[in-house]
Amino acid sequence: MPLRQPPDIVDSHCHLDFPDFAGELDQIIARAHAAGVRRMVTICTRLRNEPVVRAIAEAHASVFYAAGTHPMSAAEEPMATVDQLVALAQHPKFVGIGETGLDYHYTAETKDVQQQSLRLHITAAQETGLPLIIHARGADEDMAAILTEGYRDRPYSCVMHCFSSGEGLAKAALELGFYLSMSGIAAFPRSQELRDIFAACPVDRILLETDSPYLAPPPYRGRRNEPAYTTYTGKAGAALFGISEAAFAAQTTANFDRLFTRARLPDSAA
Repeated sequence: MPLRQPPDIVDSHCHLDFPDFAGELDQIIARAHAAGVRRMVTICTRLRNEPVVRAIAEAHASVFYAAGTHPMSAAEEPMATVDQLVALAQHPKFVGIGETGLDYHYTAETKDVQQQSLRLHITAAQETGLPLIIHARGADEDMAAILTEGYRDRPYSCVMHCFSSGEGLAKAALELGFYLSMSGIAAFPRSQELRDIFAACPVDRILLETDSPYLAPPPYRGRRNEPAYTTYTGKAGAALFGISEAAFAAQTTANFDRLFTRARLPDSAA
């Protein structure tokens, strides 16, 4: 009897340039492929590291990349400019703007700088037509207000990466046509409240991610995460929506293709 092949799935957010993966990148990507993870988006969180992240994407057909200034680094890094982000977006494997956003949990003292940076990234998403990638923690009210203000000025697309915020921000994002990304947090035993928020969302607005090397889902919780483990979060999501793992993988992949249009596979390979 032939072995069952895992369903094709996408890791929409990982950090392959982080030192946790140093010297192992080829093996990490090979394990992802073996697990059915056909594509990965690796995220640059400090623009000075963009050449390294770009090189990873250029070296691996299944890897795409995005770049921005992480909100926790906004006060430490030179302020990104719209022109700078638009110029980076000319690369064919550059698929999104960010991650950017607001983090008042760890860095509330820099919220003014974070908000300035976020607005610049929103403008870059509007200018390029590429999706905005948002990190939000402890800032639901300001996040909803700034995203809505920007969208009313000029529509753009967006994913709430590693969504773990409240019901109000989820509703605000969905009303703008945005997507919520499910990480390993959604599979943690104590995350029932978060699972309830996801369960109330339209399944065609859900993406999957690892945020690796962080937030490994069970049975790897507490260990280094990697793109191959997207499948475990996929299993949890399938159970949440009451559909098969293959159906959930197919749906979240279709959602990814709708949002990250530059990372679509050619029709002949789809």
